[in-house]
Amino acid sequence: MKTTSQFQSFLGSEIEQFLTHKRSLRRRYHTEEKSLVLLDRYLRDRHITALSEITPTVIDQFLLSRRRTRPRSYNHLRSTLGRLFSYLVDQEKLARNPLQSPPRRGRYQRTPFIFNTTDVERLLALTKALPKSGQTYYVLFTVLYGLGLRVGEACRLCVKDIDLQRRLLVIREAKFYKTRLVPFGPKLNALLVEHLRRRRAESPAGLMADQPVFTFRAGRPMNPGTPSQMFHHLVPQLRLTIPPGVSPPRLHDLRHSFAVGALTRWYRLDLDPQTRLLALATFMGHVDVNSTAIYLTTTSTLLEQANQRFEEFATAVLSGGSAS
Repeated sequence: MKTTSQFQSFLGSEIEQFLTHKRSLRRRYHTEEKSLVLLDRYLRDRHITALSEITPTVIDQFLLSRRRTRPRSYNHLRSTLGRLFSYLVDQEKLARNPLQSPPRRGRYQRTPFIFNTTDVERLLALTKALPKSGQTYYVLFTVLYGLGLRVGEACRLCVKDIDLQRRLLVIREAKFYKTRLVPFGPKLNALLVEHLRRRRAESPAGLMADQPVFTFRAGRPMNPGTPSQMFHHLVPQLRLTIPPGVSPPRLHDLRHSFAVGALTRWYRLDLDPQTRLLALATFMGHVDVNSTAIYLTTTSTLLEQANQRFEEFATAVLSGGSAS
């Protein structure tokens, strides 16, 4: 993507080099590019023509000029600037990073709704009963919950991305341009086989490898907002009990529920969660376990399993036995 025409301040060429550097590391940086266009315009409009003129005061004034009411939005803009200036420091074009102001603390952090097995079964039953599109949504929601995929990843799946022989999904260029393999079991394999068979029956010209797995119109990939709208349409019919402090359910909460479900199963099977978090992070397409930890919301079932594990440990220690 050419960005020359977008950047017109004296810093334009440096910003372009920074973007090229980040994209060589397989970062998309589309949103960040838009933020840097704003910085470029700010510098140009205020006739700032040298790096020595970019002081902490100038950066603070730029940040305040952007009306970012949510801490998350403000902090994203701030961190984009910080990465740019850190890059310039590393390139020895700046002596120090002019970004000195601290990030904003969020007053509210969303607590996701965690679906248990019964909730999901009811959701899938409602989905399957939908006229015409029910079967497609049923397979899609099953994949989202059963494999913890991002909704965009599922919507971008093509026929060639399903390896039925090895029981693998190929998730191509998700976040940070990463491609990963996601294995699935026999039940999901049977569901996907039947879904593809039905897709072939609906395609007189045949089902090509590059065609989307989930589609409604003219063979185009499903927009991620479409299943989200259907999900919000169905949720009120579930009559879920939402605990205090927990946000109303979103489609992305199926991914949270997958992660919590995996952790709960490890406790039930007397497995060590710490040794398996890296595998879960890889499975979910995270860069590290810290990103995965955000998904591990404590539920009553998970807490019960953890307490049981601790009681067994404490009993062994107090009785003079081995804690292992």
